[in-house]
Amino acid sequence: MNNLNVERIEKMRTQNTIRNTAYGLVGQLIGTILSFVNRTVFIYILGANYLGINGLFGNILSMLSLAELGVGSAIIYSMYKPLAEKDEIKIKAIMGLYATAYRIIGCTVAIIGLLLLPFLNYLIKDKPNIPNLNIIYLLFLANSVITYFFAYKSSLIMADQKNYINIINQVCFNFVQNIIQIILLLVTRKYLLYLGLQVIFSFLMNFSISKKADKIYPYLKTGEKKYLDKEIKKSIFKNTGAMMSHKIGGVVVSSTDNILISTFIGVYWVGLYSNYVMIIAMINGVLGQVFTALTASIGNLNAIESNEKSHEVFNILFFMNFWLYGFCSIALLALFNPFIKMWIGYKYIMDDYIVIMIVLNFFVMGMRQTVLMYNITLGLFWNYRFKPWFEALINMAASIILLKKFGVAGVFLGTFISTMTTSFWVEPYVLYKRGFGRPIRPYFIKYTIYTLITIGAAIITILACSLFTKYTILSIVGRGLFCLIIPNVIFASIFLRTNEFKHLQGVVNGMMHK
Repeated sequence: MNNLNVERIEKMRTQNTIRNTAYGLVGQLIGTILSFVNRTVFIYILGANYLGINGLFGNILSMLSLAELGVGSAIIYSMYKPLAEKDEIKIKAIMGLYATAYRIIGCTVAIIGLLLLPFLNYLIKDKPNIPNLNIIYLLFLANSVITYFFAYKSSLIMADQKNYINIINQVCFNFVQNIIQIILLLVTRKYLLYLGLQVIFSFLMNFSISKKADKIYPYLKTGEKKYLDKEIKKSIFKNTGAMMSHKIGGVVVSSTDNILISTFIGVYWVGLYSNYVMIIAMINGVLGQVFTALTASIGNLNAIESNEKSHEVFNILFFMNFWLYGFCSIALLALFNPFIKMWIGYKYIMDDYIVIMIVLNFFVMGMRQTVLMYNITLGLFWNYRFKPWFEALINMAASIILLKKFGVAGVFLGTFISTMTTSFWVEPYVLYKRGFGRPIRPYFIKYTIYTLITIGAAIITILACSLFTKYTILSIVGRGLFCLIIPNVIFASIFLRTNEFKHLQGVVNGMMHK
């Protein structure tokens, strides 16, 4: 590949990343504001018990997504190279396999979901006085099943570095959905209508993106049906087997907290915790747009560039990863409870030690993002396919044992223990050994330095915030300013002369001048 082509590809990759990131951040900001208003109206009209049911059924459906078995991630990985080479025949064949797999998965989720219906009462301790629980659950199930029959085409758009198209589609439908849901709650106070509308808009949003994909890639609907050769199928099935393990481990770790809390402690506590989850989900949504925008470009990079270049970019992205999640973790520690107190009242606040555990898990999970992105785009998930099983077992055992001693905090402590004993070291070890062919010691040294700096910045920031003793709007603004200034000044002063900082500064300056 000549230098001119390399420069052109790198320029296109950068432009796609910037565009996807910009659209993603704006879209997430709009979605966050609407979701926040929606949640506020929901809490004041329906209360904590409905909020708890909302969180519980959401997690049950996340568990049912195990039926997907990692097919999506494995197939998306297989599309990076043919997209880079513009191999339409192979892309069409892969998408044909994808469509068939997702139709089977959708039917499987529907059947398993219906079989679970008689057992719902066993998952709810101190069952609240909420009518039509079975119908509520069925609406959640319908909302989940719909996505499998249409949304798979959005993966092709994302893999082709055009995720901004998905974002525009999602923002438009979510905007209208949230507005109508808020009006419905205010006028009717009916939870079933609220959920029914959600199902309708899920269908419309997924149907719309499916039609857009057909227009962008007309070859998907033209000509005779294409089939993959045995070697590619074998590779996809192998990667699917590996991703199945990762899917199971990921869902068990992320989706069982609410189920355990509901079963052993009570659905009311699920309602309290769900407010913290919502705020973290909003932040993860914003940060996730950055990494989602990067994923396809990193997949393209890894498909055509050397390991040396790939590792160089990894170090820059890992530094960015630390800065984003370190800053957000500090802000959450300082602002979580003051904000919730001002927003919906003192009775929705959880104890400080519980908040610390929630934020600790947020930081540890967040620091994995760059490693996970590289492992997925390099197709390395097969090399640590057994890790998620150990992670899931440790998480379940530790959470159940510790919740009996420490209550809600024990559930989150169990999650932390399972992450630190598995994902924390296994994922980067595989990346450095199989992906980069380098010793892993420098990675852990960087991780330790980044973590210690985050802890130091957090202590200084929280001490400064303690000057505000009351939970008022003015005090939250003051705390917010301290959170914005202190960690970023500390990070910048320490890393000002590093290559990673200089590179990121150049990227940010480039975005500001576009």
